[in-house]
Amino acid sequence: MSETQLRKAVVLVSGGMDSAVTVAIAREQGYQVHALSVAYGQRHSSELAASGRVARMLGSVEHKTVGIDLRSIGGSALTADIDVPLDAADSSAIPVTYVPARNTIMLSIALGWAEVLGSSDIWCGVNAVDYSGYPDCRPAFVAAFEQLANVATKAGVEGAGIRIHAPLMHLSKADIAREGRRLGVDFSATVSCYQADQEGRACGHCDACRLRAQGFRDAGLVDPTRYA
Repeated sequence: MSETQLRKAVVLVSGGMDSAVTVAIAREQGYQVHALSVAYGQRHSSELAASGRVARMLGSVEHKTVGIDLRSIGGSALTADIDVPLDAADSSAIPVTYVPARNTIMLSIALGWAEVLGSSDIWCGVNAVDYSGYPDCRPAFVAAFEQLANVATKAGVEGAGIRIHAPLMHLSKADIAREGRRLGVDFSATVSCYQADQEGRACGHCDACRLRAQGFRDAGLVDPTRYA
């Protein structure tokens, strides 16, 4: 099937391992990927460079980065002058790395672009198994946003409807690592660290680094992450 015959999909790409695997799954399932990244004022800006690498590496037909200033409202260690917790013990509390409304905003931008492209499919790499406890990474959030999308858009009211795909929702980090290996994802091109340096090297101590490293260990795979 040629690229022009494939179904169009908007896929949110952060530059991390989860979104890379999401792109690969969408491609495998026969979608033409229009990759979308959001520069929201995050401190780990090297992830945006990684998102471009991931989009190219996995065959996206285009990659768009949209800017929005969440630093202007702050409220997170990723968008304000708040220290990123290092080597933190597991807790049931939502961590300070949670960015208020981030996934709602990102999906809203993806929704707008999908309408422009004539796409009914939006893909994201949210996960509710090995994650930091963010409320906007849960199945209830994804289901609620899909319902919103179908009452808030012309495509939802008059067209084929909008579907939100979250293929990693119920996978462990080890499962995600194995799936990426099966699909040929080069994880060394990805950046997950909350405070990676300008070269994309990880700190090895934040929550994102610890979850990623544990996933590779549990999967029995070599961790290709570059550490500072």
